[in-house]
Amino acid sequence: MTTLMQSDVLSRHLRRHVPLENKVAVITGAASGIGREIALTFAREGARVVIADLDRDAAEATACDIDPHAKRALAIAMDVTDEAQVEAGIYRAIETFGRIDVLISNAGIQTIAPVVDLEFAKWKKLMSVHLDGAFLTTRAALRQMYRQKSGSVIYIGSVHSKEASPLKAPYVTAKHGLIGLAKVVAREGGAHGVRSNVICPGFVRTPLVEKQIPEQARELGISEEDVVRTVMLKETVDGEFTTAADVAETAAFLAAFPSNALTGQSIVVSHGWSMQ
Repeated sequence: MTTLMQSDVLSRHLRRHVPLENKVAVITGAASGIGREIALTFAREGARVVIADLDRDAAEATACDIDPHAKRALAIAMDVTDEAQVEAGIYRAIETFGRIDVLISNAGIQTIAPVVDLEFAKWKKLMSVHLDGAFLTTRAALRQMYRQKSGSVIYIGSVHSKEASPLKAPYVTAKHGLIGLAKVVAREGGAHGVRSNVICPGFVRTPLVEKQIPEQARELGISEEDVVRTVMLKETVDGEFTTAADVAETAAFLAAFPSNALTGQSIVVSHGWSMQ
């Protein structure tokens, strides 16, 4: 057998054993940041991806980057806090691809303020995006996953699912809440072949984090450089930011895991910022 023939046989063998090949993944907040990186990674692994995002144009641009022929990527405008939009978006995903194998609940926002000054409206908005959004998308996706008797729900939490930082009361509270939701979904979903886990990233230099740097500098009375050095990276083992690729690879691992042995868990990806 020639080297070229051996390579072709190996290539075909690997394609047959790619765990995410032709799986359907719905990813919220997928037009930018961590969500976009997850979508790109899943697409490279052979999955069909649904880019659900509040920004329709950005969602369509990401879907086009993945597949300009619109056969393996679908853009959906979705406000995860709107029940009707979530139900319609999940229905369209199923109508287009026939199933949902993975839900990545990633959409999120941030608010920086001490508790004593925090506006109730901002508290409620953040809770709605993170927790209502996670609930609504999970409920809609589970109905299809239960019919299939298979599925994986992955929540993008944070090191703040485990730890607390000043100025982030609603964010810390919401991210802790995702762990509770994931555990319930794991308990209820196990009999239906559905797993549920949480990824808890450290600081990833996304637009969300970039916005926080000057906000925290003002609140703490320190320089932006000190925010990065003494707040965001001080507790890491190497002074490095977590990358979107780090999170995406972890999501691919969780999505492809073959059994209920790994469910109801939270995995910290933070360069040691938080250790268990």
